[in-house]
Amino acid sequence: MQLSAKALAQFLNGTVEGDPEVCVSRPSKIEEGGAGTISFLGNPKYEEYAYTTTASILLVSNSFEARRPVSATLIRVADVYGAVALLLEHFGNHKQTGEAEISKLADVHPDAQVGEGVAIGAFTVVEAGAIVGDGCRIASQAYIGKGASLGRQTIIYPGARIMPGCSIGANCIIHANAVIGSDGFGFAPQEDGTYRKIVHVGNVVIEDSVEIGANTTIDRATMGSTTIRAGAKLDNLIQVGHNVEIGENTVIAAQAGIAGSTKIGKSCRIGGQAGFIGHIQIADGSQVQAQSGVITPLTEPNQAIAGAPAINYKDYFRSYAVFKKLPELYRKLHQLEQKLKG
Repeated sequence: MQLSAKALAQFLNGTVEGDPEVCVSRPSKIEEGGAGTISFLGNPKYEEYAYTTTASILLVSNSFEARRPVSATLIRVADVYGAVALLLEHFGNHKQTGEAEISKLADVHPDAQVGEGVAIGAFTVVEAGAIVGDGCRIASQAYIGKGASLGRQTIIYPGARIMPGCSIGANCIIHANAVIGSDGFGFAPQEDGTYRKIVHVGNVVIEDSVEIGANTTIDRATMGSTTIRAGAKLDNLIQVGHNVEIGENTVIAAQAGIAGSTKIGKSCRIGGQAGFIGHIQIADGSQVQAQSGVITPLTEPNQAIAGAPAINYKDYFRSYAVFKKLPELYRKLHQLEQKLKG
């Protein structure tokens, strides 16, 4: 697919500086470039590459002021990262599951309901009573359990498991080896010191336009539903416990863990490796720094926290400024003690 700078500028609502007829066929990183590619400058730390890149077209912000000549044709846009998201979607990099056809090597139960324009890859299993909406793309070696449902235009990548009874909304993306609806971690201690498994009879409900990263696991509810609200984005390797609720448009980075029955509000931003104790509520708009340990509810919206146990973000870094000096302060205190003794 060849696209000219003029056509791309129209598509991205930008303006061209340079040759409007130069064509590109794929995106590239600014430091790698290559003839026939389009790259972007979104972070000022990479500005030096703007003057050396071999990309044919470079996306820059409207406010970018070149300090030296730039050989690439520029497309100026209001929001570089927003334009890149549109660009990658246009090139179709997020769809790698093939044309709308059902492989002869797929095992689709005759009682499953499969919509129009669906692709199902080889060695994928779709169980009885499952519903696959129009335009879904299910890659090879995926599993859609009994009574599970997929909304229209949802993408399921290789090895993902949608366990029985779970519901996925429209326009969702479930990445490779994610498991939706595994049993929650529930065991009743017995008098003899053993544990009896608590059967989880609930499910997982994922609303529209949610993206779930590779190897992320979302446990089914003990009763009722574990719920991921519309527009939420979960990174790779996240653990979501039973009966958790994650609010609309909340984003969670890799390796975070959320214990059972915790309710996270909408539009929260949670850093990697953050951990949440169970049965607490997190207010809308909360910002949780990476590696934070959250053990108390957050009741005030739009608050930023950090640390383990997590406290107010600014208070944490003030405390850290003191904490890292403790060895030096201790040494000085010890010296003063020795002088007083002497």
